[in-house]
Amino acid sequence: MSNAPNTVQGSEDPADKRRSPRRRQLKDGKVVLSNWTTVDCTIRDVSEGGVRLTFGGPTGLPEMFKLLFVSGHCMRDVRTVWQKGLGAGLEFLGPEYTAPPRKF
Repeated sequence: MSNAPNTVQGSEDPADKRRSPRRRQLKDGKVVLSNWTTVDCTIRDVSEGGVRLTFGGPTGLPEMFKLLFVSGHCMRDVRTVWQKGLGAGLEFLGPEYTAPPRKF
């Protein structure tokens, strides 16, 4: 009989529902709303299936929107999975694509 703790592969927390491991990041991002209004955010973690963001102040997010990765000038369609305090977890809804040519 082994005394090793049971863990979920890729996570130390069995309650962690992530399907793939996350990579720590510290990049600028922008929430892009349906009318092209933007809200600045920081991209903290990225996994194959989603991303964790933080905000400089309280921010209410819609269920679905676009996320701009500023440094790569690319976007992803996302869905809000959770939001607590200044943080939010998002699920990617499709592949990455090039952001349209406009200033953000």
